[in-house]
Amino acid sequence: MLNTDFQKAYQNFYTDNDVAWRMLGAKYKAQNIITVCNSIKPQKVLEVGAGDGSILHFLDQYAFAPEIYALEIATSGVEKIKERKLKSVKDVQVFDGYSIPYPDDSFDLIILAHVLEHVEHERLLIRELKRVAKNIVVEVPRDYKFGVDERINHFLAYGHINMYTPTSLRFLLKSEGFEIVADKCSVITPEVTLFNNYVNRKIKRSAIKTFKVKLEYRLKAIIASLLGRKKQEELANAYTVLVKKSNEDVKIF
Repeated sequence: MLNTDFQKAYQNFYTDNDVAWRMLGAKYKAQNIITVCNSIKPQKVLEVGAGDGSILHFLDQYAFAPEIYALEIATSGVEKIKERKLKSVKDVQVFDGYSIPYPDDSFDLIILAHVLEHVEHERLLIRELKRVAKNIVVEVPRDYKFGVDERINHFLAYGHINMYTPTSLRFLLKSEGFEIVADKCSVITPEVTLFNNYVNRKIKRSAIKTFKVKLEYRLKAIIASLLGRKKQEELANAYTVLVKKSNEDVKIF
């Protein structure tokens, strides 16, 4: 059961005016999900922690699956999703953060995008997702960097109580009986950075600042392509991974 303090904190989370910001981020999250899932053709999909339906909006536009369902802990988020009237979205429900109200193996795919970093008992949720789906796609921000413990208030302000690297997320999923199918490292695009700087943070616009943001993005892409996978994971701002249930039992001790 979700901690009641957590639930209260998120109840009205989607009543603010950050719609454009969430939609911009969701566009790239949806693209990452589609990219790692290109080897499967899910017919019935569940998004857990669907927020205000921003990702669902793009998945619906891209005809990702004929049937999509959504669960969200915030009633404000559920209301926003219903208001979108998305053709592929068949049902939206409030849930307690852990108990999935569907029978075993109900879905071809579950989407868990930028949710796991908010979850108190991550393994309990992962086991419940495994019960109801053949495949799971997880995306998390790569918050962890050296000295991150000095910025605890910054991350808690976003509700981030867990931190992952690509390696630590893969370990978590493998230790819960999943096989890695496909994954992707992504870097924040100039479009997102510039929106954050000029709109969210209200930094004064300038051609030089814009050029620096675009140059940094380009340099990261070049460095990552030259130095390979390890460097890609180092430079990533987000990590997206598709996993499937393993046929092997995980044995501890």
